[in-house]
Formats: sequence, C-alpha cells, structure tokens
Amino acid sequence: MLTFTIRRLILSVPTLLFISLIIFMLLQLAPGDPMAQVPLTVPPEVKQKMREALGLGAPIYIQYLKWLYQFFIVEPQFLIDWMTRETVLFGWLPDTQLSMVYDADLQRLVPQQRVISWQTRSAVMDIVIQRIPQTLWVVGLAYIVGILIALPIGIYSAYKHYSVFDQTGTFVTMIGFSIPPFFTGPLLIVIFAVTLGWLPSIYDTTHTVNDWASFKYQMQQMVLPVMVLALQTTAQISRFMRASMLDNLNQDYVRTARAKGLKESVVVLVHVLRNSMIPVITVIALGVPSIFGGAIITENVFGVNGIGQLLITALFANDIPMVMTLTFIFAILIVFFNLIADVLYGVLDPRIRYD
Repeated sequence: MLTFTIRRLILSVPTLLFISLIIFMLLQLAPGDPMAQVPLTVPPEVKQKMREALGLGAPIYIQYLKWLYQFFIVEPQFLIDWMTRETVLFGWLPDTQLSMVYDADLQRLVPQQRVISWQTRSAVMDIVIQRIPQTLWVVGLAYIVGILIALPIGIYSAYKHYSVFDQTGTFVTMIGFSIPPFFTGPLLIVIFAVTLGWLPSIYDTTHTVNDWASFKYQMQQMVLPVMVLALQTTAQISRFMRASMLDNLNQDYVRTARAKGLKESVVVLVHVLRNSMIPVITVIALGVPSIFGGAIITENVFGVNGIGQLLITALFANDIPMVMTLTFIFAILIVFFNLIADVLYGVLDPRIRYD
C-alpha cells in the first residue's frame, strides 16, 4: 500500500503539470484585456508598464513558467508567512520568537511577484483565503449533512427494497436529481422566507458570531442554502449506496454468514456494508473537491460570498489569473482525493493489494 501511494504521488506531478498547461492554453484563447477598464486618460506608455507589471509583455511560454513559479514557490512562501503571523497573533509562539519571524521577512533580498487579479489588482490567493470560510460553512456543511442522510437511506432502501420506504426514497431522490438549484432555491425562499417568515432569504456574509443570539441567526441563515445543496448530495449518494447494497446482498458470502448463525445486523452492517462502501467511497471522495469549488448557482441565489460566486464574477470580468488559479486548485483537489479514495479501497477490502 505504501509503494502504491508513493507511486501515485509521483505520477500525480506530471499529471498536474499537464492539466495546468491545458488550462493555461485554453484561457489564453479567451477574449479579454486587463487594461480594458483603465480610463482613456491614462497614457499608452503607462498602460504598457502596467501590462508588463501584470506579466503580459513576455512570450506565452515565459508567462506559463512564471505562473508555475508564482503558484508553487511564491504563494506557499506568503502562505507560510501568513500562518506564522497568525500563530504569533494568537500567542501560540513565545515572545522571544517574535523577532525571529520578522527577521525571516527581512531576509528576502528580492520582492516576489504574486499572482495578481486583473479585476481587483490584488493577490489572487488572498482573495481565495478570504472566501473559503464562507464556502466551507455552507457547502461543506451541506455535503456532510447529505452524506449522513444518504447512507442510512440507501442501506435501508436496499434491505427493504420495493417497500413503501424504498419507493418513497426513490421518488424523493428523483426529485433531487431532476429539479435544479436555481428552481429549488427561489422556491424555498418564497415558502420559508417570504410566506412564513421563518428564515432569512439572503445570507449575510458580514455576520459575526459572538453570542448565542448571533449563533442562532447564523444557523437560521444557513438552513436554506444547506437544504438546497444537501438535497442533491442525498439524492446522488443514496442511489449509489442502494445499488451497491443490493448487489452485495445476493452474494454467496452473505448466505454463508447467515448460515453460520450471525445476527442479521452483523451481516448487513459489517459484512455487506463494508464491501458496498467501495464504489460509494469514490463518489464521496470525488465530491469533496466540489466543496472547495463552491456552489455557483446556490451561492448566487442566496448571496453567499464564497468561491463559487468568486469564480462566476471572475468569468464575467475576464479575470484570467483568478479563473486559472481557481480551476487549477480544483484540479489539484480532484487528483488528491482520488488518491485518497484508492487508498481507502485497500482499507475497506483486504483482498485488494496494490503491491
């Protein structure tokens, strides 16, 4: 297993480099000029210097190599510095090490050029770090809720297949598959926010939690977007769980376990469930990157200031550095969680041997 993991990690390096090259070349074909929003009164030589500052004066391959250097070398350095400052700020480092932190900053001889957004003229990763907490609060919680609901529904529906519960679950999951978020979102807003007045219709991203009342309001404003996203997650994972359970319930090892006198709960929840989780793990693991990618439609419907809204805003503004960075981060997460899913296969099924 360790050999397989190391081999996959090494293989992921050229894979990610190839993905980054494809993303870069495709976005180079997209129309858009970062100087389009600059006032006409700005002299052309000033515009040219601004273009060079953004890295647009060099050939294509130089721009690509520069972006790779910025993404993998420069940005991690600033991330480490930011984490160090946060550690000092919260008192996790002794005061005697405070000067060492700032001395490390002064040791930089050449200022590093970061990936700059064309739209905001600020560092892309700074904006991404600001948006991630909002996305994780809403999309991450919705994904967890969807999984916790979907797995029991799928297991019980397979065990009691063609029952009333199974048919009801099938009907609900079909609704979750069929109705898009841009319909369920406004529908829930009309019912619970406008008609009943129970929940807020817009997510307040500036809200801070400092007491019980503010925490209660935070939970209330998260209910509607979490319901919309959890419905889709539940519909998808529960159907995979049901199909996988049905496939394993008819296997010979299940009949053997029952013939040995094992309890039905042990047969279903230990033997059958463990083998049935193998294909479901793939669905769950590959769905995790979508959390960090945000929910574009849902975030725009409820006004969640997250990664999804940031991506759609960058697309409309032709902000190529922002779009490329977000897309490549999403690709890294997919490769990483795909590796985690492959490793979990061996944990769930001892018959699988990668070495």
